[in-house]
Amino acid sequence: MVFQYTNAFVTIASVNCEELVNFYTRFLEQKPIILIANIYAEFNLVGMRLGIFKPKNTNESEFEALAKSKISLCLEVSNLEDAIADLTALGYPPPGKISIADHGREIYAYDPDGNRLILHQAIVNDN
Repeated sequence: MVFQYTNAFVTIASVNCEELVNFYTRFLEQKPIILIANIYAEFNLVGMRLGIFKPKNTNESEFEALAKSKISLCLEVSNLEDAIADLTALGYPPPGKISIADHGREIYAYDPDGNRLILHQAIVNDN
């Protein structure tokens, strides 16, 4: 049996849906491609889509947990300092410092709901 699918995207649930949509609209510098006010928004990113939805009242408690998520939204950027400046200007400066990994430079940041963002700048080989 082969599992077939036609597309994949990441979604973030938030009881503060409008605030999160506003944050990502400003941070990504684009309007959602789909917007149902205070219910659902969808952004078209390079290689994927990002959906933000408000859970139904009967399901809100499932999404209000304060535990840290194991999932991160990783965004590869061409200039890490510029991305940090953009987040800082939005009022969400990364709390830590840039770290060096085998695959490049990165920093953790968090959106208004505390979802982890990893901003990553790849190592460029000039060979």
